[in-house]
Amino acid sequence: MTQTVVEKPLQVLEHEPYLQITWRDTETPARGFVVIDRLVTGIATGGLRMRPGCTLHEVGELAREMTLKMGAFGIHVGGAKGGIDFDPSDPRADEVRERFLRGVRPLLERFWVTAGDLGTQQERLDASFARVGLGETSFHAAVLRAEDETEVRSRIRHAFTTESEGLKLSELIGGYGVAEAALAALEQRKVAAGSARAVVQGFGAMGGSTALYLARAGVRITGITDARGLILNTTRGLDVELLLSARSSSGVIDRSVLREDDVERPGEEWLSQDVDVLVPAAVSYTITEENCDRIRGSLVVEAANVPTTPEAERRLADRGVTVIPDFIANTGAAAGAWWVILGEVVSPSGACSRLSSQMRPLVRGLMSRADTAGVTLREAAVRYARENSQRMMREFGAEVAFEDLYARTQWGMPGEGGFPAEELLPVAAPAGERRLADALPDDDRVAEGPGGEAVGHPPRGGHADPAEAVSLLDGALGTTPGPAEAVPAYWPGEADPASGH
Repeated sequence: MTQTVVEKPLQVLEHEPYLQITWRDTETPARGFVVIDRLVTGIATGGLRMRPGCTLHEVGELAREMTLKMGAFGIHVGGAKGGIDFDPSDPRADEVRERFLRGVRPLLERFWVTAGDLGTQQERLDASFARVGLGETSFHAAVLRAEDETEVRSRIRHAFTTESEGLKLSELIGGYGVAEAALAALEQRKVAAGSARAVVQGFGAMGGSTALYLARAGVRITGITDARGLILNTTRGLDVELLLSARSSSGVIDRSVLREDDVERPGEEWLSQDVDVLVPAAVSYTITEENCDRIRGSLVVEAANVPTTPEAERRLADRGVTVIPDFIANTGAAAGAWWVILGEVVSPSGACSRLSSQMRPLVRGLMSRADTAGVTLREAAVRYARENSQRMMREFGAEVAFEDLYARTQWGMPGEGGFPAEELLPVAAPAGERRLADALPDDDRVAEGPGGEAVGHPPRGGHADPAEAVSLLDGALGTTPGPAEAVPAYWPGEADPASGH
Protein backbone atom coordinates (compact mmCIF):
# COMPACT_ATOMS: atom_id res chain seq x y z
CA MET A 1 0.00 0.00 0.00
CA THR A 2 1.34 3.42 -0.94
CA GLN A 3 0.19 6.68 0.60
CA THR A 4 1.22 10.30 0.60
CA VAL A 5 2.62 11.42 3.95
CA VAL A 6 1.11 14.64 5.30
CA GLU A 7 1.44 14.34 9.05
CA LYS A 8 4.99 15.64 9.55
CA PRO A 9 6.95 17.90 7.22
CA LEU A 10 10.70 17.49 7.03
CA GLN A 11 11.98 20.14 9.39
CA VAL A 12 15.58 19.66 8.30
CA LEU A 13 14.99 20.98 4.80
CA GLU A 14 15.20 24.66 3.99
CA HIS A 15 12.47 24.07 1.43
CA GLU A 16 9.64 21.59 1.18
CA PRO A 17 10.49 18.59 -1.00
CA TYR A 18 8.66 18.19 -4.28
CA LEU A 19 7.16 14.85 -3.21
CA GLN A 20 7.33 12.49 -0.24
CA ILE A 21 5.73 9.05 -0.19
CA THR A 22 5.33 6.35 2.47
CA TRP A 23 4.74 2.72 1.51
CA ARG A 24 3.55 0.04 3.95
CA ASP A 25 4.19 -3.62 3.27
CA THR A 26 1.18 -5.94 3.46
CA GLU A 27 3.15 -9.02 4.54
CA THR A 28 5.75 -7.68 7.02
CA PRO A 29 6.03 -4.65 9.33
CA ALA A 30 8.32 -3.00 6.75
CA ARG A 31 7.75 0.58 5.70
CA GLY A 32 9.37 2.36 2.81
CA PHE A 33 9.87 5.98 1.82
CA VAL A 34 10.61 7.98 -1.30
CA VAL A 35 11.46 11.65 -1.22
CA ILE A 36 11.91 13.58 -4.45
CA ASP A 37 13.53 16.79 -3.33
CA ARG A 38 13.74 18.46 -6.73
CA LEU A 39 13.08 17.55 -10.35
CA VAL A 40 15.42 18.90 -13.02
CA THR A 41 14.75 18.00 -16.67
CA GLY A 42 11.76 16.11 -15.24
CA ILE A 43 13.93 13.58 -13.41
CA ALA A 44 15.67 13.01 -10.05
CA THR A 45 18.32 10.61 -8.81
CA GLY A 46 19.30 8.95 -5.53
CA GLY A 47 19.95 5.50 -4.10
CA LEU A 48 17.65 3.05 -2.34
CA ARG A 49 18.83 2.01 1.11
CA MET A 50 17.51 -0.69 3.44
CA ARG A 51 18.19 -0.71 7.15
CA PRO A 52 16.24 -1.27 10.36
CA GLY A 53 15.03 2.06 11.70
CA CYS A 54 15.17 3.97 8.43
CA THR A 55 12.88 7.02 8.62
CA LEU A 56 11.25 9.56 6.35
CA HIS A 57 13.35 12.26 8.00
CA GLU A 58 16.58 10.41 7.12
CA VAL A 59 15.50 9.84 3.53
CA GLY A 60 14.52 13.50 3.20
CA GLU A 61 17.92 14.71 4.38
CA LEU A 62 19.67 12.42 1.92
CA ALA A 63 17.40 13.52 -0.95
CA ARG A 64 18.35 17.12 -0.27
CA GLU A 65 22.01 16.08 -0.28
CA MET A 66 21.50 14.57 -3.73
CA THR A 67 20.09 17.85 -5.02
CA LEU A 68 23.20 19.59 -3.72
CA LYS A 69 25.50 16.95 -5.25
CA MET A 70 23.96 17.31 -8.69
CA GLY A 71 23.97 21.10 -8.41
CA ALA A 72 27.59 21.28 -7.30
CA PHE A 73 28.74 19.19 -10.27
CA GLY A 74 26.38 20.74 -12.81
CA ILE A 75 24.54 17.51 -13.64
CA HIS A 76 21.09 18.49 -14.84
CA VAL A 77 18.97 16.13 -12.74
CA GLY A 78 17.33 16.66 -9.36
CA GLY A 79 17.82 14.90 -6.04
CA ALA A 80 15.84 12.02 -4.57
CA LYS A 81 16.27 9.10 -2.17
CA GLY A 82 14.51 5.93 -1.18
CA GLY A 83 14.64 3.97 2.05
CA ILE A 84 13.09 0.80 3.49
CA ASP A 85 12.82 0.22 7.23
CA PHE A 86 13.77 -3.47 7.21
CA ASP A 87 16.77 -5.65 8.00
CA PRO A 88 18.66 -6.44 4.76
CA SER A 89 19.97 -9.68 6.32
CA ASP A 90 16.42 -10.98 6.76
CA PRO A 91 15.76 -13.78 4.23
CA ARG A 92 12.63 -11.92 3.14
CA ALA A 93 14.57 -8.76 2.23
CA ASP A 94 14.53 -9.28 -1.55
CA GLU A 95 10.80 -9.93 -1.51
CA VAL A 96 10.16 -6.81 0.56
CA ARG A 97 12.31 -4.74 -1.79
CA GLU A 98 10.44 -6.03 -4.83
CA ARG A 99 7.04 -5.26 -3.31
CA PHE A 100 8.32 -1.76 -2.58
CA LEU A 101 9.45 -1.35 -6.20
CA ARG A 102 6.01 -2.41 -7.41
CA GLY A 103 4.39 0.05 -5.00
CA VAL A 104 6.37 3.03 -6.29
CA ARG A 105 6.60 1.85 -9.88
CA PRO A 106 5.08 5.01 -11.42
CA LEU A 107 8.00 7.01 -10.01
CA LEU A 108 10.57 4.48 -11.24
CA GLU A 109 9.05 4.46 -14.72
CA ARG A 110 9.47 8.18 -15.36
CA PHE A 111 10.94 10.28 -12.57
CA TRP A 112 13.29 8.47 -10.16
CA VAL A 113 16.63 6.96 -11.19
CA THR A 114 17.88 4.90 -8.27
CA ALA A 115 20.92 2.78 -7.43
CA GLY A 116 22.45 0.62 -4.73
CA ASP A 117 22.99 2.12 -1.29
CA LEU A 118 23.36 1.04 2.32
CA GLY A 119 21.96 -2.48 2.62
CA THR A 120 21.21 -2.68 -1.11
CA GLN A 121 23.77 -4.13 -3.51
CA GLN A 122 23.55 -2.82 -7.06
CA GLU A 123 23.53 -6.31 -8.57
CA ARG A 124 20.60 -7.41 -6.39
CA LEU A 125 18.72 -4.19 -7.10
CA ASP A 126 19.15 -4.67 -10.85
CA ALA A 127 17.89 -8.25 -10.49
CA SER A 128 14.85 -6.97 -8.56
CA PHE A 129 14.11 -4.45 -11.32
CA ALA A 130 14.19 -7.28 -13.88
CA ARG A 131 11.87 -9.47 -11.82
CA VAL A 132 9.24 -6.74 -11.46
CA GLY A 133 9.40 -5.92 -15.18
CA LEU A 134 11.37 -2.67 -15.03
CA GLY A 135 14.23 -3.68 -17.31
CA GLU A 136 17.73 -4.83 -16.46
CA THR A 137 19.01 -1.74 -14.64
CA SER A 138 17.86 0.52 -11.82
CA PHE A 139 18.69 3.45 -14.14
CA HIS A 140 15.46 2.55 -15.97
CA ALA A 141 13.82 6.00 -16.00
CA ALA A 142 16.90 7.57 -17.61
CA VAL A 143 17.28 4.78 -20.15
CA LEU A 144 13.69 5.27 -21.32
CA ARG A 145 14.46 8.89 -22.17
CA ALA A 146 17.22 7.89 -24.61
CA GLU A 147 16.69 7.84 -28.36
CA ASP A 148 18.63 4.56 -28.55
CA GLU A 149 17.86 2.56 -25.38
CA THR A 150 19.91 -0.43 -26.52
CA GLU A 151 23.04 1.67 -26.90
CA VAL A 152 22.61 3.25 -23.45
CA ARG A 153 22.03 -0.13 -21.79
CA SER A 154 25.13 -1.51 -23.50
CA ARG A 155 27.19 1.47 -22.37
CA ILE A 156 26.04 1.08 -18.78
CA ARG A 157 26.72 -2.65 -18.82
CA HIS A 158 30.23 -2.15 -20.19
CA ALA A 159 31.21 0.65 -17.81
CA PHE A 160 29.95 -1.09 -14.69
CA THR A 161 31.45 -4.50 -15.45
CA THR A 162 34.87 -3.34 -16.68
CA GLU A 163 37.50 -3.69 -13.96
CA SER A 164 40.54 -1.53 -13.37
CA GLU A 165 43.13 -3.19 -11.13
CA GLY A 166 40.47 -5.61 -9.95
CA LEU A 167 37.98 -2.86 -9.02
CA LYS A 168 34.74 -2.04 -10.80
CA LEU A 169 33.67 1.55 -11.39
CA SER A 170 31.21 1.43 -8.49
CA GLU A 171 33.98 0.23 -6.15
CA LEU A 172 36.63 2.79 -7.03
CA ILE A 173 35.06 6.04 -8.22
CA GLY A 174 33.60 7.18 -4.89
CA GLY A 175 36.85 6.83 -2.97
CA TYR A 176 38.85 8.25 -5.85
CA GLY A 177 36.76 11.41 -5.64
CA VAL A 178 37.23 11.67 -1.88
CA ALA A 179 40.99 11.34 -2.35
CA GLU A 180 40.94 14.04 -5.03
CA ALA A 181 38.98 16.34 -2.70
CA ALA A 182 41.52 15.75 0.07
CA LEU A 183 44.46 16.37 -2.27
CA ALA A 184 42.90 19.60 -3.53
CA ALA A 185 42.36 20.79 0.06
CA LEU A 186 45.97 19.98 0.95
CA GLU A 187 47.12 21.86 -2.11
CA GLN A 188 45.00 24.88 -1.19
CA ARG A 189 46.54 24.83 2.30
CA LYS A 190 50.04 24.56 0.76
CA VAL A 191 50.68 21.09 2.23
CA ALA A 192 52.57 18.75 -0.09
CA ALA A 193 51.00 15.31 -0.46
CA GLY A 194 54.34 13.65 0.27
CA SER A 195 54.51 15.22 3.71
CA ALA A 196 50.84 14.71 4.64
CA ARG A 197 49.41 12.08 6.98
CA ALA A 198 45.87 10.73 7.05
CA VAL A 199 43.63 8.34 8.96
CA VAL A 200 40.57 6.67 7.42
CA GLN A 201 37.58 5.46 9.42
CA GLY A 202 35.99 2.52 7.63
CA PHE A 203 37.52 0.13 5.09
CA GLY A 204 34.61 -0.76 2.84
CA ALA A 205 34.40 0.23 -0.82
CA MET A 206 34.53 3.96 -0.06
CA GLY A 207 37.15 3.92 2.70
CA GLY A 208 39.33 1.34 0.99
CA SER A 209 39.55 3.15 -2.34
CA THR A 210 40.05 6.50 -0.59
CA ALA A 211 43.02 5.10 1.34
CA LEU A 212 44.42 3.48 -1.81
CA TYR A 213 44.43 6.62 -3.94
CA LEU A 214 45.64 8.88 -1.14
CA ALA A 215 48.55 6.49 -0.58
CA ARG A 216 49.37 6.45 -4.29
CA ALA A 217 49.50 10.23 -4.27
CA GLY A 218 52.16 10.04 -1.56
CA VAL A 219 50.01 10.64 1.53
CA ARG A 220 51.09 8.48 4.46
CA ILE A 221 48.08 6.52 5.74
CA THR A 222 48.90 6.08 9.41
CA GLY A 223 45.58 4.63 10.59
CA ILE A 224 42.63 2.64 9.26
CA THR A 225 39.63 1.42 11.22
CA ASP A 226 37.26 -1.44 10.57
CA ALA A 227 34.62 -3.15 12.71
CA ARG A 228 37.35 -4.69 14.89
CA GLY A 229 39.18 -1.48 15.74
CA LEU A 230 42.04 0.76 14.62
CA ILE A 231 45.21 -0.45 12.85
CA LEU A 232 48.00 2.04 13.31
CA ASN A 233 51.52 2.70 12.09
CA THR A 234 52.63 6.25 12.80
CA THR A 235 56.26 5.67 11.76
CA ARG A 236 56.19 4.44 8.17
CA GLY A 237 52.47 4.31 7.53
CA LEU A 238 50.30 1.32 6.63
CA ASP A 239 50.66 -0.85 3.54
CA VAL A 240 47.22 -0.09 2.12
CA GLU A 241 47.43 -2.52 -0.79
CA LEU A 242 48.41 -5.33 1.58
CA LEU A 243 45.44 -4.55 3.81
CA LEU A 244 43.12 -4.42 0.80
CA SER A 245 44.29 -7.88 -0.22
CA ALA A 246 43.28 -9.14 3.24
CA ARG A 247 39.92 -7.33 3.40
CA SER A 248 36.70 -9.32 3.63
CA SER A 249 33.56 -8.47 1.67
CA SER A 250 32.29 -6.68 4.78
CA GLY A 251 35.39 -4.50 5.05
CA VAL A 252 37.12 -6.35 7.91
CA ILE A 253 40.90 -6.81 7.70
CA ASP A 254 42.52 -10.19 8.44
CA ARG A 255 44.96 -9.31 11.23
CA SER A 256 47.30 -12.15 10.29
CA VAL A 257 48.80 -9.98 7.50
CA LEU A 258 49.83 -7.13 9.82
CA ARG A 259 53.53 -6.29 9.88
CA GLU A 260 55.48 -6.44 13.10
CA ASP A 261 55.34 -2.67 13.67
CA ASP A 262 51.63 -2.34 12.84
CA VAL A 263 49.68 -2.00 16.07
CA GLU A 264 46.04 -2.41 17.03
CA ARG A 265 44.17 0.15 19.09
CA PRO A 266 40.52 0.77 20.06
CA GLY A 267 38.53 2.08 17.13
CA GLU A 268 37.52 5.34 18.79
CA GLU A 269 41.16 6.48 18.91
CA TRP A 270 41.10 7.31 15.19
CA LEU A 271 39.81 10.80 15.97
CA SER A 272 42.77 11.82 18.13
CA GLN A 273 45.55 10.87 15.72
CA ASP A 274 48.14 13.52 14.86
CA VAL A 275 47.40 13.75 11.13
CA ASP A 276 46.58 16.38 8.52
CA VAL A 277 43.47 14.66 7.13
CA LEU A 278 40.70 12.65 8.77
CA VAL A 279 38.34 10.73 6.49
CA PRO A 280 35.11 9.48 8.11
CA ALA A 281 34.03 6.76 5.67
CA ALA A 282 31.82 4.53 7.81
CA VAL A 283 28.59 5.75 9.37
CA SER A 284 26.57 8.93 9.81
CA TYR A 285 26.96 11.21 12.84
CA THR A 286 30.30 9.76 13.92
CA ILE A 287 31.85 13.18 14.69
CA THR A 288 29.76 14.84 17.39
CA GLU A 289 29.85 17.79 19.75
CA GLU A 290 31.03 15.39 22.46
CA ASN A 291 34.08 14.01 20.64
CA CYS A 292 35.09 16.64 18.05
CA ASP A 293 37.53 18.38 20.40
CA ARG A 294 39.75 15.31 20.18
CA ILE A 295 40.47 16.03 16.51
CA ARG A 296 44.03 17.26 15.94
CA GLY A 297 44.00 17.41 12.15
CA SER A 298 43.23 20.49 10.08
CA LEU A 299 41.03 18.82 7.43
CA VAL A 300 38.01 16.53 7.70
CA VAL A 301 36.98 15.10 4.32
CA GLU A 302 33.56 13.48 4.50
CA ALA A 303 33.37 10.17 2.63
CA ALA A 304 30.31 8.89 4.53
CA ASN A 305 26.94 10.60 4.28
CA VAL A 306 26.40 13.17 7.05
CA PRO A 307 29.23 11.93 9.31
CA THR A 308 29.59 15.27 11.16
CA THR A 309 26.80 16.81 13.23
CA PRO A 310 26.08 20.54 12.75
CA GLU A 311 27.12 21.26 16.33
CA ALA A 312 30.45 19.50 15.85
CA GLU A 313 31.09 21.30 12.58
CA ARG A 314 30.54 24.67 14.25
CA ARG A 315 33.03 23.80 16.98
CA LEU A 316 35.55 22.60 14.44
CA ALA A 317 35.16 25.79 12.41
CA ASP A 318 35.84 27.85 15.53
CA ARG A 319 39.13 25.97 15.89
CA GLY A 320 40.09 26.48 12.24
CA VAL A 321 39.39 22.91 11.13
CA THR A 322 37.99 22.75 7.57
CA VAL A 323 35.28 20.20 6.78
CA ILE A 324 34.91 19.22 3.10
CA PRO A 325 31.19 18.32 3.06
CA ASP A 326 29.92 14.99 1.85
CA PHE A 327 27.89 16.41 -1.03
CA ILE A 328 31.16 17.66 -2.50
CA ALA A 329 33.69 14.99 -1.51
CA ASN A 330 31.70 11.79 -2.03
CA THR A 331 29.78 12.69 -5.20
CA GLY A 332 32.08 10.62 -7.40
CA ALA A 333 29.85 7.56 -7.51
CA ALA A 334 26.71 9.47 -8.47
CA ALA A 335 28.51 11.76 -10.92
CA GLY A 336 30.36 8.85 -12.53
CA ALA A 337 27.13 6.93 -13.04
CA TRP A 338 25.46 9.89 -14.73
CA TRP A 339 28.43 10.61 -16.96
CA VAL A 340 28.17 6.99 -18.15
CA ILE A 341 24.39 7.20 -18.63
CA LEU A 342 24.72 10.39 -20.66
CA GLY A 343 27.62 9.00 -22.70
CA GLU A 344 30.22 11.47 -21.45
CA VAL A 345 32.60 8.74 -20.25
CA VAL A 346 32.71 5.05 -21.07
CA SER A 347 35.29 3.53 -18.70
CA PRO A 348 36.57 3.74 -15.11
CA SER A 349 39.70 5.61 -16.19
CA GLY A 350 37.64 8.11 -18.13
CA ALA A 351 35.33 8.70 -15.17
CA CYS A 352 38.30 9.24 -12.84
CA SER A 353 39.97 11.65 -15.25
CA ARG A 354 36.75 13.63 -15.57
CA LEU A 355 36.20 13.62 -11.81
CA SER A 356 39.71 14.87 -11.08
CA SER A 357 39.37 17.70 -13.59
CA GLN A 358 36.25 18.93 -11.79
CA MET A 359 36.86 18.03 -8.16
CA ARG A 360 40.18 19.77 -7.66
CA PRO A 361 39.23 23.23 -8.97
CA LEU A 362 35.82 22.97 -7.28
CA VAL A 363 37.30 22.28 -3.84
CA ARG A 364 40.04 24.89 -4.24
CA GLY A 365 37.56 27.50 -5.41
CA LEU A 366 35.08 26.82 -2.62
CA MET A 367 37.84 26.98 -0.01
CA SER A 368 38.96 30.30 -1.42
CA ARG A 369 35.41 31.66 -1.39
CA ALA A 370 34.79 30.50 2.16
CA ASP A 371 38.04 31.98 3.43
CA THR A 372 37.43 35.33 1.75
CA ALA A 373 33.78 35.58 2.84
CA GLY A 374 34.44 34.39 6.38
CA VAL A 375 31.97 31.50 6.15
CA THR A 376 32.35 27.74 6.45
CA LEU A 377 33.10 25.67 3.39
CA ARG A 378 29.70 24.02 3.75
CA GLU A 379 27.94 27.39 3.61
CA ALA A 380 29.87 28.38 0.50
CA ALA A 381 29.22 24.99 -1.12
CA VAL A 382 25.49 24.97 -0.34
CA ARG A 383 25.12 28.44 -1.81
CA TYR A 384 27.00 27.47 -4.96
CA ALA A 385 25.16 24.17 -5.42
CA ARG A 386 21.75 25.70 -4.81
CA GLU A 387 22.32 28.52 -7.28
CA ASN A 388 23.58 26.10 -9.91
CA SER A 389 20.60 23.79 -9.34
CA GLN A 390 18.15 26.68 -9.67
CA ARG A 391 19.88 27.83 -12.84
CA MET A 392 19.57 24.33 -14.35
CA MET A 393 15.88 24.23 -13.44
CA ARG A 394 15.38 27.46 -15.36
CA GLU A 395 17.45 26.26 -18.31
CA PHE A 396 16.43 22.59 -18.59
CA GLY A 397 13.06 22.63 -16.84
CA ALA A 398 11.90 21.25 -13.50
CA GLU A 399 8.77 19.07 -13.48
CA VAL A 400 8.46 19.61 -17.24
CA ALA A 401 11.66 19.23 -19.26
CA PHE A 402 12.53 22.11 -21.56
CA GLU A 403 15.49 20.22 -22.98
CA ASP A 404 16.20 16.62 -23.93
CA LEU A 405 17.98 14.82 -21.06
CA TYR A 406 20.57 13.59 -23.57
CA ALA A 407 20.92 16.84 -25.53
CA ARG A 408 24.61 17.56 -25.99
CA THR A 409 25.77 20.94 -24.81
CA GLN A 410 28.15 22.56 -27.27
CA TRP A 411 31.32 22.97 -25.23
CA GLY A 412 34.02 25.45 -26.12
CA MET A 413 37.54 25.56 -24.85
CA PRO A 414 38.33 28.07 -22.12
CA GLY A 415 38.37 31.60 -23.47
CA GLU A 416 36.74 30.58 -26.78
CA GLY A 417 33.14 31.40 -26.01
CA GLY A 418 32.59 28.30 -23.88
CA PHE A 419 32.76 28.03 -20.09
CA PRO A 420 34.89 30.66 -18.36
CA ALA A 421 38.52 29.63 -18.02
CA GLU A 422 38.47 30.27 -14.27
CA GLU A 423 35.55 27.90 -13.82
CA LEU A 424 37.49 24.76 -14.74
CA LEU A 425 41.21 24.60 -14.21
CA PRO A 426 43.69 22.26 -15.90
CA VAL A 427 45.05 19.28 -14.03
CA ALA A 428 48.73 19.02 -14.82
CA ALA A 429 50.86 15.96 -14.11
CA PRO A 430 54.23 16.36 -12.42
CA ALA A 431 57.37 16.49 -14.50
CA GLY A 432 58.40 13.07 -15.72
CA GLU A 433 54.90 11.56 -15.51
CA ARG A 434 52.52 10.98 -18.37
CA ARG A 435 49.75 13.51 -18.63
CA LEU A 436 46.33 12.25 -17.60
CA ALA A 437 45.02 12.43 -21.15
CA ASP A 438 47.81 10.15 -22.38
CA ALA A 439 46.58 7.30 -20.17
CA LEU A 440 43.15 7.26 -21.76
CA PRO A 441 41.85 5.74 -25.00
CA ASP A 442 40.51 8.11 -27.63
CA ASP A 443 36.85 7.80 -26.64
CA ASP A 444 37.63 8.87 -23.08
CA ARG A 445 40.48 11.25 -23.80
CA VAL A 446 40.39 14.54 -21.98
CA ALA A 447 40.53 17.60 -24.18
CA GLU A 448 43.90 19.33 -24.32
CA GLY A 449 44.34 23.03 -23.74
CA PRO A 450 46.66 25.29 -25.67
CA GLY A 451 49.65 24.38 -23.51
CA GLY A 452 49.06 20.65 -23.79
CA GLU A 453 47.59 20.38 -20.30
CA ALA A 454 44.64 18.09 -19.64
CA VAL A 455 41.36 19.97 -19.41
CA GLY A 456 38.18 18.20 -18.36
CA HIS A 457 34.82 18.93 -19.92
CA PRO A 458 32.11 20.53 -17.80
CA PRO A 459 28.89 18.53 -17.32
CA ARG A 460 26.08 19.04 -19.80
CA GLY A 461 24.49 21.30 -17.23
CA GLY A 462 27.68 23.32 -17.28
CA HIS A 463 28.89 25.69 -14.61
CA ALA A 464 26.92 28.67 -13.47
CA ASP A 465 27.27 31.71 -15.69
CA PRO A 466 28.98 34.31 -13.47
CA ALA A 467 26.67 36.99 -14.87
CA GLU A 468 23.63 34.94 -13.94
CA ALA A 469 24.52 33.15 -10.72
CA VAL A 470 24.26 34.83 -7.34
CA SER A 471 27.78 34.52 -5.95
CA LEU A 472 29.21 34.90 -2.51
CA LEU A 473 32.02 36.90 -4.07
CA ASP A 474 32.68 38.91 -7.18
CA GLY A 475 34.38 36.87 -9.87
CA ALA A 476 34.44 33.25 -10.91
CA LEU A 477 34.66 30.20 -8.68
CA GLY A 478 38.12 29.05 -9.73
CA THR A 479 41.34 30.12 -8.08
CA THR A 480 44.91 30.00 -9.22
CA PRO A 481 46.20 26.47 -8.58
CA GLY A 482 49.21 25.78 -6.43
CA PRO A 483 52.35 24.10 -7.73
CA ALA A 484 51.44 21.01 -9.71
CA GLU A 485 54.16 18.99 -8.04
CA ALA A 486 52.54 19.55 -4.63
CA VAL A 487 49.74 17.10 -5.39
CA PRO A 488 50.38 14.57 -8.18
CA ALA A 489 47.50 13.42 -10.35
CA TYR A 490 46.84 9.68 -10.08
CA TRP A 491 44.26 7.51 -11.74
CA PRO A 492 43.37 3.83 -11.37
CA GLY A 493 45.17 2.09 -14.19
CA GLU A 494 44.62 2.22 -17.89
CA ALA A 495 41.54 1.23 -19.83
CA ASP A 496 41.70 -2.01 -21.76
CA PRO A 497 42.82 -1.08 -25.31
CA ALA A 498 41.14 -4.22 -26.62
CA SER A 499 37.76 -3.04 -25.41
CA GLY A 500 37.59 -0.24 -27.94
CA HIS A 501 36.72 2.24 -25.20
